[in-house]
Amino acid sequence: MRVISADELGNVLDYASLIEHIREMFSVECTVPVRHHHSIAIENQPEATLLLMPAWRTGAFIGVKVATIFPGNVARALPSVNATYMVLDGETGAPLALMDGAELTARRTAAASALASRYLSRADSAHHLMVGTGTLAPHLIRAHAVVRPIESVSIWGRTPEKAERLAESLAGEPFAVRAVASLEDGVGEADIITCATISIEPLVLGEWLRPGQHVDLVGSYRPDMRESDDQVVRRARIFVDTRGGALIEGGDVVMPIRDGVISAEDVQGDLFDLVQGACAGRESGDEITLFKSVGAAAEDLAAASLVLQRT
Repeated sequence: MRVISADELGNVLDYASLIEHIREMFSVECTVPVRHHHSIAIENQPEATLLLMPAWRTGAFIGVKVATIFPGNVARALPSVNATYMVLDGETGAPLALMDGAELTARRTAAASALASRYLSRADSAHHLMVGTGTLAPHLIRAHAVVRPIESVSIWGRTPEKAERLAESLAGEPFAVRAVASLEDGVGEADIITCATISIEPLVLGEWLRPGQHVDLVGSYRPDMRESDDQVVRRARIFVDTRGGALIEGGDVVMPIRDGVISAEDVQGDLFDLVQGACAGRESGDEITLFKSVGAAAEDLAAASLVLQRT
């Protein structure tokens, strides 16, 4: 069995290829059971999460990711997400490879948001706001720039110094990057608004939005977490990565549905629907669109399959 490091994954998983590979995975038959989601109590720390995410294509590969999310690691200057991904032979069940799951997750998550943006954001979107400064942030910024003509990126974080450091680390990219102090002003200027935080309270408010924007919500991975308020979902056409995941785990849609603000029928479609043409993406230049992702095992399998093709 091969062991593939984070550095090796970074060398072969360019965003353009990965976005296309994920699109292809959502266009074919892929078995994606509902993932196992377990809460773990940690003394004097926020609750942690254990995720088990299997997916397979008959006769091809079987993949399973074991991931942990420990929000308390932020205070230790450690990654909050750790993961390992195993690939098995689809015909014999024999283990083929063990991959760094954190790098795989970061890249496929960003690529999935960029894929959704291809269907949902305006084609002329040039200004990207990144809300959050964690591990996912640079991946999301770079992936969105692959599918849209991004000229400028604004970064907002609760800790201004982290936003400044992230902006400085992206100084060599083919777009201007700056940290912003006001989240409201940043939202008002942006064409695409991405959130990747561990917030339990809304950050982006619907009253700040203007026609034509696309909101990309990545961080609220539990039903008690959210990055947008009720007014955002009222104003937007809503899409998710998978209905089975987002309608159970994604607080940005779970809570408004629970409270009667919207219904499950207000979710227009998921990535399977968008890729296969079962629902329309953006229908006008003025509408506000929203994409909520909680992560899909099909994305992991697509990324791992691409790695095995290239290594």
